[in-house]
Order: sequence, then C-alpha cells, then structure tokens
Amino acid sequence: MSDQNFRSILTGSFSTPCADNPTVAMIEAAYHHAGIDARYINCDVQASNLADAVKGAVAMEWVGFKCSLPHKVAVIEHLDALTDAARIIGAVNCVTIRDGRTIGNNTDGKGFLASLKDVVDPAGKKIFLLGAGGAARAIAVELGLAGAAHITVVNRDAAKAETIAALVRDNTDSEATTTPWEGKVQIPVGTDVVINATSVGLGDANALPEIDLSTLKKGQIVADVIPNPPMTRLLREAREKGCTPLDGLGMLVNQGVIGVELWLGKTLDADVMKKTLRDIFGVSGAS
Repeated sequence: MSDQNFRSILTGSFSTPCADNPTVAMIEAAYHHAGIDARYINCDVQASNLADAVKGAVAMEWVGFKCSLPHKVAVIEHLDALTDAARIIGAVNCVTIRDGRTIGNNTDGKGFLASLKDVVDPAGKKIFLLGAGGAARAIAVELGLAGAAHITVVNRDAAKAETIAALVRDNTDSEATTTPWEGKVQIPVGTDVVINATSVGLGDANALPEIDLSTLKKGQIVADVIPNPPMTRLLREAREKGCTPLDGLGMLVNQGVIGVELWLGKTLDADVMKKTLRDIFGVSGAS
C-alpha cells in the first residue's frame, strides 16, 4: 500500500456565474489522457468572497487557478506578484501558486497568439482589432510584444480604444492607432489580420459585428475570439470571400495548455481538449 497516493493535484477556476464554462471538462479530459492525477474544480466565487477564495487555494495547497469574469482585475490586489504581461495588461486570468506565493499571469492574449501563429507569424503584420474590452486589451499587448507592425483598435467608445492603443505604444515597439466605429466599419487596404474581440456572435450563429464585408480581401486572416459557436457568421462570411478563418476554440484550448504548463510544467494534448469542446458544442471536426 505504501506506494499508493490518494491525493490529487488541485487546480481550478474562480468566476461567477460559472456553470456554463466548459473549461473543466476540457482540462480534466486532458489530465486523464496524460495520466496526471489532478482535478480542475469549477468554483462559483462571488466578488465579496474572492479574497477568501485566494487564501483558501493557498491554504489547500492548490498549484494554481484560473480567474474569469468578474475577477480579472480585482484579483490583483490579493496576489503576491505579477508577470510583465499581466502588469501591462492590468488584468490576471491565471494564477500560479509556488511555495505559498501567488503569481498572476494573463494567458488571454497568449492563447490567441499561439492560435494565430499556427497560421501566420504576426511580426511585421498590420492588424485590425474590433473591440476594446479585456480580451482586446490582452490580445493587443501580446501582438505588440510579438512585433506586429501596426494595430488599429476599433471601438464605439473612442476613449477605450485609445487606452489600448496607448498601452501598445508605451510598452511595445508596435505602432497603434484607433478608428471610430460608426455604422459599418471598413477594413483598411493592406490589413493582414482582422480580429473580432467583441462578444458579438457568442451563442448566436447569425449575429455579425457591424463591418463592411465587401472590404474583406482574399488572403486575409479573419479571427474570432468566440468559441461557441466556433464557426461564427463572421468566419463563414470571411471564408466565402477567400479569407482564412481562425475560430475561438484554438484560443480557449491554448489558454488551457499554457495555464497547465505554468502550474505543472507539463504540456497537455491540445487535440484532446479541442475534441472535448467540439463534442460539448455539438460541432464536427471540420471548422
């Protein structure tokens, strides 16, 4: 009996609401596939309980946890340290616990970047980024750090867009400007990558961000951060125009892979994760 170990490694997620987040199924399937005795516990944590939840994770010797809405900014004051990316972005979605110390990171943009690099290296490319929320902020910073030539941030609230553009200019070598989103926005000639970082299309296969589809050009990469449905209307329309579509499943999966690498130093099988999500969302392997 002496070599048997009944203690699992503990990881998980703090958010609210949390019942519709499939990350637990994706990561536990990959743990199982890799033969790792670890659990990923999906916890509904109210804002008023966040400090206690962080202390609890440390007390129970978790190795790390994900932080999702609405805790990505609020969690910072409860952590011991931040990585450079998390500090620049001003938000944390992944915390590693080492020797009782909590270190905040942000894998939102890193997950997107890993997915994008499967089809193109963003270094030297011109990027057109729709949205100015948390995902757009993380993606813009990581694209800047990866050497994008120019990032155009498009948002109805011009001040929010300018905040992100300034963040890129001040912390990376990339140029960044803003475009007001009035009516159907036009994609500038010479754009290499178009990214929808808004929530338009989440859970609605027919919703479309207000862009002039006629300004999409053949050969452009069009990416969507939305994982469900993976093949959003924007991506379907882009494919019709001869663009390369990039769905949000890759970003979600890569975030999971990167998070577990930070926690355990082990790389999980991304294909197992992707298949689990496709089964959950009821989509076929062809995207």
